[in-house]
Amino acid sequence: MSERTRAITIADVAAKAGVSQASVSRVLNGKQSVDPGIVRSVQSAIAALGYSPSVAARSLVHGRNDTIAMVVPDLENPLFQGILKGLSRAAASDGYRVLVADTAERVDDEEATALEARQRCDALVLCAPRMPESQLRRLVGRVSPVVVVNRPLPDAAVPIVGVDYVRGIRDLVDHLRELGHRRIAYVSGPATSASNAERLRGVDEAIAAHPDVRIDVVPGGSRLDDGYAAAESVVAAHVGGATAVIAFNDLVALGLLQRLGELGIDVPGELSLAGFDDVPMASFATPPLTSMSVPRTEIGAQVWARLRTLIAGGPIEHSVLYRPRLEARGSTGPVR
Repeated sequence: MSERTRAITIADVAAKAGVSQASVSRVLNGKQSVDPGIVRSVQSAIAALGYSPSVAARSLVHGRNDTIAMVVPDLENPLFQGILKGLSRAAASDGYRVLVADTAERVDDEEATALEARQRCDALVLCAPRMPESQLRRLVGRVSPVVVVNRPLPDAAVPIVGVDYVRGIRDLVDHLRELGHRRIAYVSGPATSASNAERLRGVDEAIAAHPDVRIDVVPGGSRLDDGYAAAESVVAAHVGGATAVIAFNDLVALGLLQRLGELGIDVPGELSLAGFDDVPMASFATPPLTSMSVPRTEIGAQVWARLRTLIAGGPIEHSVLYRPRLEARGSTGPVR
């Protein structure tokens, strides 16, 4: 058996270049006071030996490791995937990597996961955290620098980037009302979801704005199988007079669409159906799913812009709330 190759160290580079280890360290750290001849010798030795600086060692020197963490409740959700994509691209342009922690909708694990992630990284992104508001307010003070996504925290000293779910639901109701629908069912999201609470606020505002519209709330969730399981309740609402359904998100809507087809319910002939988030597969459904489009990658980029400022010791930049855009497709139509 051959002897295992020993890792090249800074001492090897110094010996090869004929300089001290301190000189090599200064070159690696980009110090401007190093003699150009020494810089050339060190760079030549690094190339000849194939030396790669230890990330752990550099983090000890600089007090950071150029890594941030994003904590999400469910990475299977395409909304979070899109935000992660935008965040990763923007962070990479500044030399940062993004690690991901998925809490799998376990609210009790969120705080411990966030604290552990922050210990390993320079900063944190909390994406749609489900924990109670009082707990979240305490947490953001312990894990700074941090940016919160899709979770309102009025007057908190933390940047917020999110979606105006209240306005989005109102726009969806307006769309359905223009098609003649006056009885609508809303398939709700997880009980611990702050964005579901915002959607419910949108439901209340839509009812207040349109007294001729009735909206019944049906228990649901956030995943495909939640929508599939909610179909029987939706059919019951349809028998009771509902002619349209708004789902918590597109995943719920797609699961519901599948089951309605199995039950022989024609969409949109008998029942119009709309989702939220406009995930990539929404336009490929049969029929194509009407949804509220959310700029996922742009949200990720805006998160990084604010987090980068905080890492550099800058001020807390203003929060931003995106208004979703209606994408009307074949799953919604006029009342028969």
